[in-house]
Amino acid sequence: MISPGETTAEAEVRAFVEGHVETIAPLMRESNLAAWDAATGADTQAQERSARARAAYKTVYADPVNARNVRTWLASEDVRDPLLRRQLVLLDNEYTGNQLPPETIEDLVRRATELEQTFTEFRATFAGERVTNNQLLDVLREERDVATRREAWEASKQIGREVAEPLRELVRRRNAAARSLGFPDYYVMELRLQELDEERLFAILDEFRDRTDAPFRRFRNELDARLAARFGSAAEALRPWHWEDPFGQEAPGVGTVELDDVFRDRDAVRVAADFFRGIGLPADDVLARSDLYEREGKDQHAFCIDMDRDGDVRILCNMRPNEKWMGTLLHELGHAVYDSYVPRDLPFIVRGPAHILSTEAVAMYMGRLTRDPAWLREVMGAGLGEDEAADVRAQLRAAMLVAARWMLVMAYFERELYRDPDRADLNALWWELVERLQMVRRPDGRDEPDWASKIHLSGAPVYYHDYLLGELMASQMSAAARRGIPGGRSIAGQEPVGRFFRERIFRPGASLGWNELLVHATGEGLSPRFFVEEFVEG
Repeated sequence: MISPGETTAEAEVRAFVEGHVETIAPLMRESNLAAWDAATGADTQAQERSARARAAYKTVYADPVNARNVRTWLASEDVRDPLLRRQLVLLDNEYTGNQLPPETIEDLVRRATELEQTFTEFRATFAGERVTNNQLLDVLREERDVATRREAWEASKQIGREVAEPLRELVRRRNAAARSLGFPDYYVMELRLQELDEERLFAILDEFRDRTDAPFRRFRNELDARLAARFGSAAEALRPWHWEDPFGQEAPGVGTVELDDVFRDRDAVRVAADFFRGIGLPADDVLARSDLYEREGKDQHAFCIDMDRDGDVRILCNMRPNEKWMGTLLHELGHAVYDSYVPRDLPFIVRGPAHILSTEAVAMYMGRLTRDPAWLREVMGAGLGEDEAADVRAQLRAAMLVAARWMLVMAYFERELYRDPDRADLNALWWELVERLQMVRRPDGRDEPDWASKIHLSGAPVYYHDYLLGELMASQMSAAARRGIPGGRSIAGQEPVGRFFRERIFRPGASLGWNELLVHATGEGLSPRFFVEEFVEG
């Protein structure tokens, strides 16, 4: 039946979308549940379940007739309703990337799932023992003996050898599938389907690289002097194992304020629950469904997952009482409140974040709070004097600069990986980018697939650029969200901040494109200037 004011084409689209959702909603939930069970070690058959469900979901979008119908409706002037057209755009993106034979879809999904499971189950060998990532991080954070640190760092890269060739083969097959659909490679296809233009994206990345080169070099000179003093070595002798993070993606703790001390005796989960409740974005139900503490057989990383777009949102962490895991918990809960507060009355197709980078922006905004002096005072009860507060602000600036430059490495490397996964110099290329962009010296004579030890290349392809865009967006959101908050105060207890996120960011769901959403929320499109002013020039 056609509703008043609705065209015949619009009625057809509505009927199609309703039937389509009835098909994909249970497949999405089963795929997510299986992935959750695999990550938590709850089901030994979960990997196979996950692969089957994910393949079944993607195969729905392999239907060429429905793909043509969606494209026809999009081209029709008779489909005028903006919300209907937005759903068609998103559906068209799904259909475009999955116009493949079922056996190709099944093969790609199976290979990706096997790689993810390898990361979940892998434990490195260090000092003759099987150890967790957290144990290796403890060594890099606390140990002063350089030989021991080097052994721990090398142990963190062991998985690279195990997954490098399966990953390269997956990249080859993804590229072949993308080329069969008319794209140069999988990387270009995924950017297009994420509504990102490759030229525009890398223009932003290049501009950001150029604007941060000189400030980052000055920062690195200061940092290297401190690290050299800490380890009693020349600055030229510093290598990646002198850092506390195996990838150099987090700044070493060289400030006078030891932030881990602030979090050591506090219940991070309770702190986070109280904080989100205080800004009007309660996350207690999310935490009740989540898996928060490390154990054998569990994924050692962290993520948030929306099971069904109907309220079942969960996070996975491996909590420790330190600043890193408090920040990670806030980050993942940033994702979770976004998923939770997208209105349930939105159509299923647009009932989620506007874009990957939009939800990353919210998560990164929340994760930064562990280095906000006002937040530490008001929420954690930290007795920070002015000098100590200045030190913490300097640590936040360092963290943002270091993280952003690391994100550039991942973005540039992954593009080259998909351009030619068979190039013989991938190991060398990785270290060329690390040296040029992170200014971390490569180990002498090392020729190992260290790049493959980063889980995102296997489990979250063509994603890492969204972290950097998310950081830029987070600074832009922060400027808008803080309007009206007295200077010197944190956002703790500020319900207007929660209201800003609910109404300006979460409420539209995916009914707006990511840049349209940013204009809606802040009054202008994405600009690096907010991040640069906050962390580079500030």
